[in-house]
Amino acid sequence: MNSRPKCGDLLRISAAASVQFSGDRALLLRVVSVCDKPTYHGWIWLTGYVLDRHGEAVERREIFVRTAGLRQVRPPTSRATTVPN
Repeated sequence: MNSRPKCGDLLRISAAASVQFSGDRALLLRVVSVCDKPTYHGWIWLTGYVLDRHGEAVERREIFVRTAGLRQVRPPTSRATTVPN
């Protein structure tokens, strides 16, 4: 990702962003805040919600990742919902 993430972005977090997210630890994160505090060059603190395969938020996380390893993705299709009559 060439630009700084912003609130609402959906990001694929994998080993490219940090080794702690390698293999089956990769996740989808909906960004809710981006920390402005200075840190190491090319790294950033993000707060967001981890999404399951249906696009539902399952956990709130704060993560420290390399901006060069972030991948923006399209939202997963959500479950079909029915409206009661």
